[in-house]
Amino acid sequence: MKRFLVFAFLLVVLCACLANGNLPIKVFAQEEFSVDAKSAILVDYASGEVLLGQNIDTKLEIASMVKLMTIYLTVSAVEQGEISLDDFLTVSEHASSMGGSQVFLDAGEKYNVGKMLQSVIMASANDASVALSEYISGSEKAFVEKMNQTAVQLGMNNTLYANATGLPAPMQYSTAYDTSIILSKLVSNDIYHNFSSLWMDELVHPSGRKTELVNTNKLTRYYKGCDSGKTGFTDEALYCLASSAVRDDMRLVAVVMGAKTANQRFGESVKLLNYGFDNFKSETIIDTEVCLGEISVVKSTLTSAKVFAKDNFASVVKKGQKHEYEISVNIDKKVVAPSLKGEKVGEIVVSKQGVVVKEIDLVLGQDIDALTFGQAFRKVSQAW
Repeated sequence: MKRFLVFAFLLVVLCACLANGNLPIKVFAQEEFSVDAKSAILVDYASGEVLLGQNIDTKLEIASMVKLMTIYLTVSAVEQGEISLDDFLTVSEHASSMGGSQVFLDAGEKYNVGKMLQSVIMASANDASVALSEYISGSEKAFVEKMNQTAVQLGMNNTLYANATGLPAPMQYSTAYDTSIILSKLVSNDIYHNFSSLWMDELVHPSGRKTELVNTNKLTRYYKGCDSGKTGFTDEALYCLASSAVRDDMRLVAVVMGAKTANQRFGESVKLLNYGFDNFKSETIIDTEVCLGEISVVKSTLTSAKVFAKDNFASVVKKGQKHEYEISVNIDKKVVAPSLKGEKVGEIVVSKQGVVVKEIDLVLGQDIDALTFGQAFRKVSQAW
């Protein structure tokens, strides 16, 4: 007898808008499926749909998965030109005093920012996390304020940070759903991926001593397609893992929280990912290479021009079934020359079960030159 029952959509909830403009919908699958952990989630990266969920909005301590936000803010600071991976920071006594996972930084010494970021991503280093937070915001306290502000902006409505490390602290919590949001923001980032998929490296200290860096996310080595993630453990949070893998152009994000053992968090994450890859496929719903219609052109030798979607939109579809998206293409009545390729001339609205999940600009597929005086004169003469 097959283990899984027929997939059924039970609830669609409109959530906070992500920074990239998506309006993710939560789709809870009614399955004969459970995860041996306090909370878990499996999400399709492209659409944000929840394929499987177990207590996904339950607030729990998440241990070092807190560092996903520390990493995100560091990467963002680099991209915005506020800091550089080539910078050097001076490690404070506070940063070097962190317990738990660490790379044993020397207080008062200068370390490369890129290596500090790598130490956080691969080795979950608490001391490197605090050193980065102080370098970016002046103090860990100020950095934590930024963490919480960013969580609100990303729609992580059930998350509260108290430090940059995930070490136990009063009133620090998140959820499986919120954790999937922050990991989804990172998996498309090249700076993050330069380190997240590495298995082993080393940190050379100013004194010349070396600390081995081993990726705490074993799935990056042992699970096909896994290129990112973050582990976490404290006595309070138990064993946690956020992970992401891609196969056949479909990326999935899985989060397991509160597993009893380290092996269990990896095993349950594999079970989630396997379910997704075995039962779903990625389907391109909107393709930027496909003409979606024509728009009337005035004050040009052209009478019409083709329009295309500005962005692709792909989503997960259960194998053997058709997607349930409704596509509405709204083209402006006309465009006046001169106009440039890529200019907005309408929009596409993607909906599912009455909920708008994506809005995409329609754009011109070519430049449109205005009539010259001679061309305009001839056109008037012909009309006369």
